[in-house]
Amino acid sequence: MSEQQRQTEQPHVVVVGAGMAGVQTAVALREKGYGGPVTLIGAEPHPPYDRPPLSKAVLLGTAESSAFDIDFEALSVELRLGLGVTGLRPAARQLDTAAGPVPYDVLVIATGAEPIRLPGTEGVPGVHLLRTLDDAEGLRPALEQRHDIVVVGAGWIGAEFTTAAREAGCAVTVVEAADLPLAGALPAEVAAPMAGWYAESGADLLTHARVAGVEPGTVVLADGRRLPADTVVVGIGARPATAWLAGSGIALGPDGSIAADERLRTSLPGVYAVGDCASFPSARYGERLLVHHWDNALQGPRTVAAQIVGETEQVYDPVPYFWSEQFGRFVQYAGHHAAAGTPVWRGDPAEAAWSVVWLRDGVLIALLAVGRPRDLAQGRKLIEAGARLDPERAADPAVPLRKAVL
Repeated sequence: MSEQQRQTEQPHVVVVGAGMAGVQTAVALREKGYGGPVTLIGAEPHPPYDRPPLSKAVLLGTAESSAFDIDFEALSVELRLGLGVTGLRPAARQLDTAAGPVPYDVLVIATGAEPIRLPGTEGVPGVHLLRTLDDAEGLRPALEQRHDIVVVGAGWIGAEFTTAAREAGCAVTVVEAADLPLAGALPAEVAAPMAGWYAESGADLLTHARVAGVEPGTVVLADGRRLPADTVVVGIGARPATAWLAGSGIALGPDGSIAADERLRTSLPGVYAVGDCASFPSARYGERLLVHHWDNALQGPRTVAAQIVGETEQVYDPVPYFWSEQFGRFVQYAGHHAAAGTPVWRGDPAEAAWSVVWLRDGVLIALLAVGRPRDLAQGRKLIEAGARLDPERAADPAVPLRKAVL
């Protein structure tokens, strides 16, 4: 039997989205021995690339691109790039695209998330987002020319961009509506020490500040202040890129995410969802999680590939993990603390290295580590194991976390 005959006898898997989640789905299928046809569709014209370097090396010009080092031809994966998908017709098992319908037997949705735009800024010159390779390349001249920059939003992206812009010698003012950076991600007592990192870097952080409008060269705040801004970078969050699924019948959550099950199956037969566009039920945390981070886009595809090749016993319930490089610090987080966890500090946040663990009824559920990679590595394994910790020993930064297990 020829290779072509063998492929045509197996279902055609179409993956929509050529970011980390989509690429790793195609790779995982081949690693698991799937020999059927696989098509990977990407809306951008560029070869598939990794996103974390966009706010670092690509932005600063120390790397031209962050393309994945993957030979798609050798994997017999058909790439269709620069092709936007506009709709899904499950009854016909077809995708609508500008180039015409694309049929599928099995569909994997990996369309990721899209940045939230600042209202009233569309078409205003000098206003940028930072999500794509084109975004990073469009911002590079601002850093090279040492523009006066206003960053709207003191979240993870805002902090990373501010770090790069200060490194390039730009004057940076960060405008944040909340009273602290990372207000939506971390409790106030944990985020508070991070506010000082901005001043330490030479950036101005304005909290309790809202943008009323953006004019060419100026950001106008709600209190009337006017900030000079050759360039404005908006980092106020992202939402699942699922608007194109309207009318498809696929079940979405209130946050717009595809409501996948514990095996990353959607409400439609033969359709899976993975990465930033999909939420999943976590038995570990007792709630549905929507994780907009790189590791989720790396791990989830293995579960999807397992389902497609018939390994249906595999369930997706990871310990969420992410990292951020900002202001000369390596920040790592594992788990999900929500509101139920009790924080236990390990070290002084005024120092270069410290961490916080969250315990729920004595069980380690989450950990934030600043410059303490050993805490993260040990803590992540302990969270996976559902380990109980002695709070007193856990609070001693000289005691390895594994030695604090009861």
